[in-house]
Amino acid sequence: MDNYYINRLSAEKFKLCYELATPRVKQYLDAESEFVRQKIYPGNLVLELGCGYGRILPAIAGKARAVVGIDISLPSLLFGRETIKNVPNCFWAQMDALRLSFFDNSFDTVICIQNGISAFQVDGKALVRESLRVTRDKGTIIFSSYSEKFWEHRIEWFRIQSKAGLLGVIDDNKTRDGRIVCQDGFAASTVNSIQFLELTSEFNVDTNTIEVDESSLFCEIIPRKGHA
Repeated sequence: MDNYYINRLSAEKFKLCYELATPRVKQYLDAESEFVRQKIYPGNLVLELGCGYGRILPAIAGKARAVVGIDISLPSLLFGRETIKNVPNCFWAQMDALRLSFFDNSFDTVICIQNGISAFQVDGKALVRESLRVTRDKGTIIFSSYSEKFWEHRIEWFRIQSKAGLLGVIDDNKTRDGRIVCQDGFAASTVNSIQFLELTSEFNVDTNTIEVDESSLFCEIIPRKGHA
């Protein structure tokens, strides 16, 4: 699973996953993107963790001063840079989300959506800590996972991807309770409201969870650096 998005599911193949989405999944993707756009203001410098081929970067760049997308998959980044080359305030970098090569307090907004906090397969608290490091005081960090109400639509979408050869065969014996497991080693779980609150409990932040469209669960984190 460590390099699944590099070795099996990057660039054009990753884009195809979204092209195969059902109408209900496309509604979820649009609603998630719109929620993020509402949290971005003119003049903001925005960082997206796990941007892939830059699916939502143009929409963000349209509101922000500039947006930086990072991903571990170089093929996805190169594909995105070519297909979105006409967006001048959009920048790309190959980088590990746990070891960001940015100064402290660099960004107004850091986003990690479409269940990235699970898909990255890293320590969630470490991901929150590094996101906080590069976010300015009273900036905004936005993570998202799937709502429990979206399970049937989500599993249908993953079965479509599996049948198209983008993912391995889904292991029906292990796929349950929000966790999808494929026979080739791919696995994707979710994060619920209580787990989001647990991930942020040791940090000096305000945390709020919001369900959107009965499909996404957002966790909005506001750093309170320098505040007791």
